[in-house]
Amino acid sequence: MLAAERRDLLLATLRRDGKIVAKTAAAELGLSEDSIRRDLRELAAEGLCQRVYGGALPVSPAVADYAGRRQVAVAGKERVAAAAVRLIDPGSTVILDGGTTALAVAAALPPDLRCTVVTHSPTVATALVEHPVADVIVLGGRLFKHSAVTSGAATVEAAQHVSADLFLLGVTGIHPDAGLTTGDPDEAATKRALAARAAETYVLGSSEKVGAASPFRVVGFDDVAGVVTDADLASDVVRALRERVRVLPA
Repeated sequence: MLAAERRDLLLATLRRDGKIVAKTAAAELGLSEDSIRRDLRELAAEGLCQRVYGGALPVSPAVADYAGRRQVAVAGKERVAAAAVRLIDPGSTVILDGGTTALAVAAALPPDLRCTVVTHSPTVATALVEHPVADVIVLGGRLFKHSAVTSGAATVEAAQHVSADLFLLGVTGIHPDAGLTTGDPDEAATKRALAARAAETYVLGSSEKVGAASPFRVVGFDDVAGVVTDADLASDVVRALRERVRVLPA
């Protein structure tokens, strides 16, 4: 079998099953697992899959640059944002992550909702400049331009002085096996630090992120109160998610 044919078959399996198990693929194609792993490495290098232990998962489209992500699943992000806003109690302190779904949350905050928003996203902070009654606290640090957020040691240090009722967490991958993931290790560490400062954490999960994976784990499903998503509740991946975590439909 030609390499191009193997590649097409592997990608077809990924689209059909939502994952590739190297051992299974090797048996089906009559090849060694080493050959399959080599093919997966090449596909991952081209951004066509996310390698995980034992195989591969769909790569998240949310790892695109910030400008590109603003054009992805706009309506879905707005639905997730509207549902997430309902989790914010008047007078509470909420940590709002960076990213395009968090930006949609900022836009959806009712003008009469009095709350304190802590964020490490300059774009989220700017979006709340005209909000009449929301206090906004911005955490400093090195600007990670890919996601338009601050991250690193200074941001983590600043987070230690925050106590919040709620953290609305953005990730790029939500998968029942791979967990809650993102594309940068420093950003993942910053998100963990923020989650540790809130009484409850809910994940902002627009449908393009559900069933996908990125390289770096953020937190486990046991560390969050739920996932807010507009993904199809009847899909296999969401049914699997519901066995691990509370799923709130948007």
